[in-house]
Amino acid sequence: MECQLEHANITVINMERAIAFITTAFPHFRVRGEGRSDHGEWRKHWLHLGTDAIYIALEETTKAGKTARRPEDETGINHVGFVIEDVEDIQRKMQAAGFACAVDASHPFRKRMYVTDHDRITWEFIEYLSDNLAERNDYTL
Repeated sequence: MECQLEHANITVINMERAIAFITTAFPHFRVRGEGRSDHGEWRKHWLHLGTDAIYIALEETTKAGKTARRPEDETGINHVGFVIEDVEDIQRKMQAAGFACAVDASHPFRKRMYVTDHDRITWEFIEYLSDNLAERNDYTL
């Protein structure tokens, strides 16, 4: 399997405005999952808008003060996600090239790895462990 672009993760100023814009262009997109998190210095409302196979991840953050977290505390692209066959293979290659990798294997149906390039662009690589779209897209775990 070759890789495929699965999602782009974007920080927005106003979630409802962003949803309205995107669903104007893609009226078949729907909210497939969302949540909120509190990280002390900043809070985040995230939402996945798309189909079962592709989506745009939107994040609206509220800062209590200036944080060192970038680019997630500013508007723009946070990361781009690609579906791949083997997270460990990509991890070995990236680490051999000198890049630090963060792997999340806590979900029973997917493994994810994040790596940031020299231009501070974060790349996410996702290996799905199930062909069932409901299991892949389960946000409750």
